[in-house]
Amino acid sequence: NPKYLDLYRDQHIPEPENFEDNYENRAKAAEMSTQRVSVMHQKHHLPEFPPDGLSPSETKRWNYQCYIKNYLRCVTSIDENVGRLLDCLDRKDLSQNTIVIYTADHGFFLGDHGWYDKRFMYEESLRMPFLMQYPSEIEAGSVNDNMILNVDFAPTFLDCTNVDIPDQIQGSSFRPLMRGELPEKWQTSMYYRYWMHLSHHNVYSHYGIRTLRYKLIYYYADALDQPGAIDDRRPPEWELFDLEQDPYELNNVYHNSSYTEIKQQLENELHQLQMEVGDQPYPNELN
Repeated sequence: NPKYLDLYRDQHIPEPENFEDNYENRAKAAEMSTQRVSVMHQKHHLPEFPPDGLSPSETKRWNYQCYIKNYLRCVTSIDENVGRLLDCLDRKDLSQNTIVIYTADHGFFLGDHGWYDKRFMYEESLRMPFLMQYPSEIEAGSVNDNMILNVDFAPTFLDCTNVDIPDQIQGSSFRPLMRGELPEKWQTSMYYRYWMHLSHHNVYSHYGIRTLRYKLIYYYADALDQPGAIDDRRPPEWELFDLEQDPYELNNVYHNSSYTEIKQQLENELHQLQMEVGDQPYPNELN
């Protein structure tokens, strides 16, 4: 919306806690990624170009302010129009029996780890926004802390509309969670795989598991070879994050002996999740 073009122009937006991530004590894949805020202008991913004479550090900060302010302008416009839709439902007395959902197909780096874009299994990219309004079943303002996945969307929508859920469909209905009820044996872990090796921003292929507390990631780039790609053959690497102790994912504890038992449990569960979705460990992981 044109009326938001100058919104936030004279404000300073705080940078994320891990904006100055130096990628130490992590897999090489993090350091090798080129989706950095510091070079956004060079890739023409900003609507403006930074002023001349800035140092590299100043350019990075200038790029971030340009990037985040344009993002927030877009968000403000979307928010306004979602409000118009909700007001319309209220006026027509349709709110009580209408399900309204605001979500996305992925998260996004907004300067976190010094990055923009997505792809990595780190929290800011992995976690998806999901807001749901359904007054007849969801208490206003309630928050669900259990794990739901995008494959759960379809069975939930079918369940809410009293349509039978086909046996072959992936995922489970989280309708009980909407009412504050936890189903027996509800999932406490999820599987992720990014397979587009070096296709965008030099991000390495990887897969992993996210539980309620831990995250285990495996970068299997050594088995892949794309001529002309940047540094495209590296030894495979693992990352393990204790999200309770390290919510910003700055400290890889994979080689920390204190996590040996946890690491083995996560690897076993990772392979189980792979089997459930018809995937399998990459050959070099099993060597």
